[in-house]
Amino acid sequence: MPETALSNTNRKVIITCAVTGSAHVPSMSEYLPLTPADIKAQAIEAAEAGAAILHLHARNPEDGRPTPSPEMFRAFVPDIARATDAVINITTGGSTRMTLDERLAYPRVARPEMCSLNMGSMNFSLHPVAAKISSWRYDWEKEYVEGMEDMIFRNTFRDIKNILTEFREYGTRFEFECYDVGHLHSLAYFVDQGLVKPPFFIQSVLGILGGLGPDPENLSIMRATADRLFGRENYHFSVLGAGRHQMSLVTMAAIMGGNVRVGLEDSVYISKGVKAQTNAEQVRKIRRILEELSFEIASPADARAMLGLKGADKVSL
Repeated sequence: MPETALSNTNRKVIITCAVTGSAHVPSMSEYLPLTPADIKAQAIEAAEAGAAILHLHARNPEDGRPTPSPEMFRAFVPDIARATDAVINITTGGSTRMTLDERLAYPRVARPEMCSLNMGSMNFSLHPVAAKISSWRYDWEKEYVEGMEDMIFRNTFRDIKNILTEFREYGTRFEFECYDVGHLHSLAYFVDQGLVKPPFFIQSVLGILGGLGPDPENLSIMRATADRLFGRENYHFSVLGAGRHQMSLVTMAAIMGGNVRVGLEDSVYISKGVKAQTNAEQVRKIRRILEELSFEIASPADARAMLGLKGADKVSL
């Protein structure tokens, strides 16, 4: 019989915080961390607020442009690792403007406990938002956002196979980012190929233009499909909701037996029309909601045990 929220209210819920990302541009929020110092400070505060996993991208501190530069990652990641016990999760997604080798440049040398991995090529766009911005902080931003209309995020089956094969040698495990039901079936293919072993950490992404919409029914479909493909005992489910759908969808995910992801990468707001001033604000809000629902918040040690991670002492950050 599948577990239910009522029979499992004392389980531990992993909070992931995605600190800055690459989709939001500086003009969307003055609070988006851009410099190594800002990313470090916000990540540490988010960990102190209860985030067991920190999902990290890098930006050029001069203009906030996303960058794959290992040197830029090194300007903040080691400091975060020294200051917190949080699981460091490095993106392999980068941005739609980066090549695969650029996206993998830092993960290859850092060999972290966890990396994100998008489970397919897809249209990924925020281009309608450009029409709502009347003043741009930096020259590159408008073209970057409008240009998403004609950009594809690439992760072919061969790309994914090569990443899984290479990073298996490093002992790195993945946050499998699934934007549609087809991405779950792609993950099942790699499970059948023996390239992915349980426990899987599936991040269901809802509300991005090009992927599944932010409807509760879609969350239910993703959960039911994952159960059918993998068996609930073999994976941990997590959800991120883009933009204004963030808190409602992740709360629903927890009630359904899942974990949650928040952070300024996914939404720059803390409530309707009010921008979050830090990532930790969002972490504290979802933690409060979860604890009021009688859920226990997973520590970094709990997350490592649940996800079968290799440990912070076995990385090269």
